[in-house]
Amino acid sequence: MDAAPSAATPTRGYSATKEQLRSRLKRIEGQVRGIDRMVDEERYCIDVLTQISAVQAALDKVALGLLDDHARTCVAGAEGDLRLERTDELMAAVGRMMRRG
Repeated sequence: MDAAPSAATPTRGYSATKEQLRSRLKRIEGQVRGIDRMVDEERYCIDVLTQISAVQAALDKVALGLLDDHARTCVAGAEGDLRLERTDELMAAVGRMMRRG
């Protein structure tokens, strides 16, 4: 059972959709296990690659949602120097996502 956030534990931008996020991640985890089974069964390469692409697309969708939540809560809600710091963090994360591949 999750404890209620304390004053020392900040509320994250995704807290309101935490269960939805966890559900999506569990689904992706299942897809990855399915790919492992496909490799074990020596399935056709293109079929395995198609499933890998599906997992990457699902992870990208989760990441974009987190970026959106971060921009709307953590960045927009910050003040002064903290806003600049969080904007820099956001842009660095976007840069990492774009370089992947």
